[in-house]
Amino acid sequence: MFSFLAAVMVLLLLLLNVFPIVSSRDTVFLEKESSISGKASILSTSLAKLDKPDRDSVAEVLRLLDITGFDRTVVVDQDGRPVYNSAGIQARSSEEADIVTALGGKTVFRSDYNGEAFLSSCAIPISRQGAITGAVYLLEKDVERANIIMDTQSQIRVISVVVILIVVALALVFSSTIIRRIQALAISMRIVAAGDYSHRLHTTGRDELSDLGREFNLLTERLDDTERQRRRFVSDASHELKTPLASIRLLSDSIVQNEDMDADTVREFVTDIGNEAERLQRTTEKLLDLSRLDDDIQVMPEPVDMKQVAVDAMVLLRPLADERQVRIRCDLADGCVVMATVDDMFHIIFNLIENAIKYNVTGGSVFLSLRGDEDEIKFTVEDTGIGIPEEDRYNIFTRFYRVDKARSREAGGSGLGLSIVHDAVKVHGGSIMVGENKPQGSRFTVSFPRPTAEETGI
Repeated sequence: MFSFLAAVMVLLLLLLNVFPIVSSRDTVFLEKESSISGKASILSTSLAKLDKPDRDSVAEVLRLLDITGFDRTVVVDQDGRPVYNSAGIQARSSEEADIVTALGGKTVFRSDYNGEAFLSSCAIPISRQGAITGAVYLLEKDVERANIIMDTQSQIRVISVVVILIVVALALVFSSTIIRRIQALAISMRIVAAGDYSHRLHTTGRDELSDLGREFNLLTERLDDTERQRRRFVSDASHELKTPLASIRLLSDSIVQNEDMDADTVREFVTDIGNEAERLQRTTEKLLDLSRLDDDIQVMPEPVDMKQVAVDAMVLLRPLADERQVRIRCDLADGCVVMATVDDMFHIIFNLIENAIKYNVTGGSVFLSLRGDEDEIKFTVEDTGIGIPEEDRYNIFTRFYRVDKARSREAGGSGLGLSIVHDAVKVHGGSIMVGENKPQGSRFTVSFPRPTAEETGI
């Protein structure tokens, strides 16, 4: 950045030092050409009227025309012999060459700037009745204009040096400030990369680097939250898997170590081992479902009839409802089709109905409702069970969270079902809400946008 700023400033200062001088010099050249050529033409026209010009007559014409201020004024006849020479010295070879060119009928103008003065000359023929009768040569040395340009150039150089020093100082300060801030960000990134997600970058100001720092802090905060959730998830998952494994080991050890155990007790212990293995299998399957949802694996949605999925789920859960003495009632409308996958929709509906049965009371009921309008489709599960306290409703979709831990374990719950429901609903663009079912119980409502005919192909 410093090199770039320095290069830009050098380029600008070069243009500043070159362009004004060149522009001023060219302007003077044009002015000299117009002025000297004009005076030389007037003098040539006036001298053409003289029959036989001599030094006195030429001097008189110059006086009358007020042509003064030239360092050399030379008038020659048609043979190139000097008639008038104001300087009284021999003309230089370049001057003689211009005079010879003028005697040939051509006008010659020259102007040169050597850093100290402008040397401008003009040689023009004297023509009378179409015949060349002589030539006029004017030479001007302008030191004043040259000094003005030189003074201007010196002032520009001084200003350029001052500007360069100021810009370099500002560029150094600016670059070092940015470098320190970038280095601080890089150090923070290395700290976070090492695993310290609690680290935050101190940011001030409202510029782009400050915005980048704030975005970095937000990202680090999300990483910190994710890490805490991961650790909690690993801890909870380990606990959930350890409990049935410990039970299985304890029961199996009891059978192995007790040689006199009767057949009924062995059968009871083996049954308990099977139940714990089944519980372990359910937890593992739910963890795999959550892992699939977390990985955000892209699935191809298809039209799914929610009524048919709900009927299939009720068929599988009917024995559980009969065992718990829970009555299932339903009001399922036809034509409620959403874009999802059959497996995800089955998990959603099955888990909601299963929870409504497991956490119900003996002799309770579960009511299923499926309704649709032009914009969305709603599936509602209401139960008459133990209900969910107001303070727990914000946490029930958290993995391994249980409202009543003792009853959840007794019912075989893992605390993962509602997490699977929540994530699956979000994946397919839906929403889920939980509320109270008067006079007792809970009410879960899942909403999905109704797909268009083009999406379903129906």
